[in-house]
Amino acid sequence: MYALIDGNNFYVSCERVFRPDFRDRPVVVLSNNDGCAIARSNEAKALGIKMGAPWFQLEKLQDETGLIGLSANFALYADMSDRMMSLAAGLGHRQEIYSIDESFVDCTGIRGDLTERSRKVRARIFQWTGLPTCIGLGPTKTLAKLANHISKTAERKPGVYPDHHAQVCNLGALSKSERDELLRATDVGDVWGVGRRIGAQLVEAGVTNALELSRLDPAAVKARWSVVLERTVRELNGVQCFEFEEYADDKKQIACTRSFGQPVIEHHHLQEALTEFASRAAEKLRKQNGHAGQVLAFIRTSPFRQNDKQYSRSAVVPLPSPTADTAQIVEAVLAVLHVIYKPGYKYAKAGVMLLDLQPKTRHQFTLDLEDEAQHNEARARLMQTLDGVNKRYGRGTLKLASAGTQTQHRTWQMRQERKTPGYTTDWHGLATLNAL
Repeated sequence: MYALIDGNNFYVSCERVFRPDFRDRPVVVLSNNDGCAIARSNEAKALGIKMGAPWFQLEKLQDETGLIGLSANFALYADMSDRMMSLAAGLGHRQEIYSIDESFVDCTGIRGDLTERSRKVRARIFQWTGLPTCIGLGPTKTLAKLANHISKTAERKPGVYPDHHAQVCNLGALSKSERDELLRATDVGDVWGVGRRIGAQLVEAGVTNALELSRLDPAAVKARWSVVLERTVRELNGVQCFEFEEYADDKKQIACTRSFGQPVIEHHHLQEALTEFASRAAEKLRKQNGHAGQVLAFIRTSPFRQNDKQYSRSAVVPLPSPTADTAQIVEAVLAVLHVIYKPGYKYAKAGVMLLDLQPKTRHQFTLDLEDEAQHNEARARLMQTLDGVNKRYGRGTLKLASAGTQTQHRTWQMRQERKTPGYTTDWHGLATLNAL
């Protein structure tokens, strides 16, 4: 038996923990550079605000409806996610973190009433973090995901599903007829793994709900669509096809790219930006205990500014030997920048990508083995110290000089005019209570 625990409107809920005055009000969280809505409260959804709606179109709703627009605060969301996941793990034996706000938990062999156990875990998460969640349970990951959808919908839209499935829905505790009724009430496009294109094809073929999908012949589904959809059909019938992934696979590539808050023209500003992006990517690389054999860097203008001259270029360079050393990676990135940079252009975006990733246990030495090994060990200790200081005192506390010394008013920084404090990640962002 699997459980899927999902944070409700996660980004908005994280903000509301520290801003109770945002509750019961329409709230949207905006993408990089405050571009468009990437998270919406139920109140915002009720206003008809769609995912991806641009902020410049929504701004007028501030006065008309009291809409609140917030810049994304990803450091806060990641920290709150860690807290939620640690509590969710108590539901079963193993946990697979599926996304920042979702995790599967293996409840196989857990004694007692799993529905009641789930309600207690849900209540604990809310009590200890302030985050509302919904939990779905089922004998396969697809059914657990479907149960989670039912639990959220039953809470948000009364009448679509029976009210007693709100917040926690356990498909494994239902009779076949009860389960079939819930599958019949679920649109085929709401099934995990059914994308928009395939969903439209299924509807065109007369398959409109999850129950009808479950009754298709798996072999015919594989032949007409894909092996993934075949496995989805089998999972809807209780046959386990998608493995539980307790440990996430290492990434094959690591990238850090950003759009600038305003156009960047000067070389030294691009140098600062790419240094920071390369440093972030190297930090991620060390977290997965990897080394990179190649680096890619790119710069480009905005294709949406049609009156501006257009330019876009990237280049890849191999590293002398695979490394996770920030200084070596930055050196390679700045060498690329020297080649691809052209003056006179208004650059809107830049980025760094680490390629040819491999475990750090795989070494490539030159002939001077002993000296190089000692040097690499010393550099590794330096990087460990760098990461430790930045983790303890905040990202950017220690950095390379080429990243610049200014922390404010960087021309290449993203526009985040509506960002809330780092309530749990920054000492200066701690919420305070003023005595009367």
